[in-house]
Amino acid sequence: MNYKLIKKAPPPKDYIHIRISAGLSGRTVKAATIGLNNSLYAVHVEHKDQIIGIGRVIGDGGCFFEIVDVAVLPNHQKKGIGKMIMNSLMEWLKKNAPKSSYVSLIADQASFYPQFGFKSCAPDEGMYQFIK
Repeated sequence: MNYKLIKKAPPPKDYIHIRISAGLSGRTVKAATIGLNNSLYAVHVEHKDQIIGIGRVIGDGGCFFEIVDVAVLPNHQKKGIGKMIMNSLMEWLKKNAPKSSYVSLIADQASFYPQFGFKSCAPDEGMYQFIK
């Protein structure tokens, strides 16, 4: 279907649009700009000059890494885009994360991630907070 993976973060407005369209929570332009600029690694996928998918690795660069923002516009889902994004993120991690690093993610679609080596952990022990 002519999808192209770009190894850089998308513009903040596209990032916000894809997150919301894929059912994830929104972010302010300020928060998105800061967050995207502080990514360890980020990708986006284009189709006919439109950004249709995103994914990032964040963390401290040594001990802890987290995969975040793996999202694809609904009309492009189930076409291998998420797999393309995850393969790129995992390739980067294998080259850049030191041995003993801990890589985590929080998944809305948990059944997607075991193919990349992820295992479920105690779901009732995770916590979060949104700053308002």
